[in-house]
Amino acid sequence: MVKSYIEQNKDRFLSELFELLRIPSISAQPSLHKEDMVRAAEWLKESLLKAGVDRAEVMPTEGNPVVFAEKIIDPAKPTVVVYGHYDVMPVDPIEQWNTEPFEPVVKEGRIWGRGADDDKGQLFMHAKAFETLVAINQLTCNVKFMLEGEEEIGSESLYKWCEENKELVAGDVILISDTSMIAWDVPSITCGLRGLTYMQVEVTGPDKDLHSGLYGGAVANPANVLSEMIASLVDEQGHITIPGFYDDVRELSAEEREEFNKAPFSKENYMKGIGVEELAGEEGYTTPERTGVRPTLDVNGMWSGYIGEGTKTIIPSTASAKISMRLVPHQDYEKIAELFEAHFRAIAPPTVKVDVKFLHGGAPYVSPTDLKAYQAAAAAVEQTFGRRPLPFYSGGSIPIVSHFEKALGMKSILLGFGLSRDAIHSPNESFGLENFYRGIETIAAFYKYFAE
Repeated sequence: MVKSYIEQNKDRFLSELFELLRIPSISAQPSLHKEDMVRAAEWLKESLLKAGVDRAEVMPTEGNPVVFAEKIIDPAKPTVVVYGHYDVMPVDPIEQWNTEPFEPVVKEGRIWGRGADDDKGQLFMHAKAFETLVAINQLTCNVKFMLEGEEEIGSESLYKWCEENKELVAGDVILISDTSMIAWDVPSITCGLRGLTYMQVEVTGPDKDLHSGLYGGAVANPANVLSEMIASLVDEQGHITIPGFYDDVRELSAEEREEFNKAPFSKENYMKGIGVEELAGEEGYTTPERTGVRPTLDVNGMWSGYIGEGTKTIIPSTASAKISMRLVPHQDYEKIAELFEAHFRAIAPPTVKVDVKFLHGGAPYVSPTDLKAYQAAAAAVEQTFGRRPLPFYSGGSIPIVSHFEKALGMKSILLGFGLSRDAIHSPNESFGLENFYRGIETIAAFYKYFAE
């Protein structure tokens, strides 16, 4: 009955998703999109009411609103809390898009548009799985929805919202689709996420931009200095040079590493999918280890000086960068922020001044595979994909997930259906139609197995 309902309503499901995708809910640009955040939240509230929840409301926060909805079929039955986020990443560089980011289209069996996968497409699968079960009278659990608009900027408002609404959002497990699978023919469930420490740095030299001919060679150039400082943060072996950075890293045993690397991985396909001719990373580790169980440091953006058309010969007054560090179990994101700041200030030459800001972060997260909810998710995937899923450690971060366990006392199950080709956070984001519909079917099956 589930598959039949999805098939009968698949065109409507897609049309409704397109309505949501057309809302440019970019949380990182509040001056441009504050009203769009509210519009997306209101749209989701109305959509969930149509899907069959008993109540739904848009709850204000100091930032973007949280959409809360619920359907309680029997207080004695288990309660699943669905988490997702309706905010999306900025679309820059816009010139690299082959379609309009906020005018979704279907071609080559895929949905193209910002948020198609991350996370509107995956979030909406939960709304439609819920609708399906209500419509065919097969909902076996109580369901609550907790949908936020700040995941892409650190979920700051949701931390406080959770503390203030513990009873409202109480349940047995949090179910999330905001992750990926190893491959379409290698289904997997994410059982670990890396943590995150996100910093912004600024190096200042002269008190104004200077003529590079008159002052070049006599005054330190902040852009040059910043480049040298950043380059020194990772050595030639791909090892992060910040003192104390690795002190709390949990090293895998030889047996654990062997087990971890049993998951199928094609270096050639991996490189082809991202358009590179060779890979790089920490020496002595495989690519899956580098992206799943080892910490990293990356520059996310740099800016300085004149970057407009033509030439302007200057020594810029300032140079800045955003730097993120992905963390593994036992690393503390606040401690790493302190270590980073101390080291960055220490390596600055006396010719410049340095400012360091901590923007946001979150702890790593591990979901044990012996959890009842994990086993229910595995059974659901096996039912719809025809094979038992592999446990998978993702290189990504969802900082709020570790807080859910701390603040709400609930573990999270990361039942994602994205693929590496989906280009989340990049131009030309997309999501497979088959992923979308199979995801709805699998989520519906989860409720059946979890209730058992």
